[in-house]
Amino acid sequence: MSVGWGNYQRLFGDADMRGPFGSIFVWTVAFAGLTVLFSAAIGGTLAVVLNWEALKYRTLYRTLLFLPYAVPGFISILVFKGLFNQNFGEINAILDHLFGIKPAWFADPALARTMILIVNTWLGYPYFLVLCTGLIKAIPSDLYEASAIAGASPWVNFRRITLPLIIRPLTPLLISAFAFNFNNFVLISLLTDGRPDYLNTKLPAGTTDILVSYTYRIAFTDAGANFGLAAAISTVIFALVAVLSLLNLKLTQAQEGKR
Repeated sequence: MSVGWGNYQRLFGDADMRGPFGSIFVWTVAFAGLTVLFSAAIGGTLAVVLNWEALKYRTLYRTLLFLPYAVPGFISILVFKGLFNQNFGEINAILDHLFGIKPAWFADPALARTMILIVNTWLGYPYFLVLCTGLIKAIPSDLYEASAIAGASPWVNFRRITLPLIIRPLTPLLISAFAFNFNNFVLISLLTDGRPDYLNTKLPAGTTDILVSYTYRIAFTDAGANFGLAAAISTVIFALVAVLSLLNLKLTQAQEGKR
């Protein structure tokens, strides 16, 4: 028992451990939250635009925008890893041609985190595009017809009709997406492997690590099979995800009770 509690005391009591763990925890929450925010905003906006009946070739656009969801995620991640290569990637080639710069995407912590958010937003927006398209289709057309008679603008329609009617059923799904990205090990492992690392830490910890990838490194790679400490972190992750799942369940039950 004392050995098990010792791992928790080390995790939260040792300043050399608490510092990297705290930074990784904050980044994990920011990563999951910003991914959901950007993906939902882009997916929702595209769903509203593609629902505009005057837009030509809507089916073609919807098919093209849905393609990232049809390609296996690990393939897309590896493709982006090549695109962001500092010396040979197409993204830096374009930036060098236009602005004369070649950002060090994998060496600079801020750029590496930005790159992760860009890639994960690309992977996540089609999911919200499909969800929002279905929710918008369920809105009675009479509401828009009455709004048109009143002379309301498209922005007013979105703010007063579309957004209020889709945000409530979308909320539990937003929480589920947050919980999924909270443990999105595949993206971090394939794209950056958690690097670049923090300097002068007792255990290797990366500036782009999230809690699950940090736990993996402690248990199986750099830290010498420290299974006890990894298990302690895994318990913390389980508690956080359990809270999110409970919140999701409560919101879902609340939605069903209002029907």
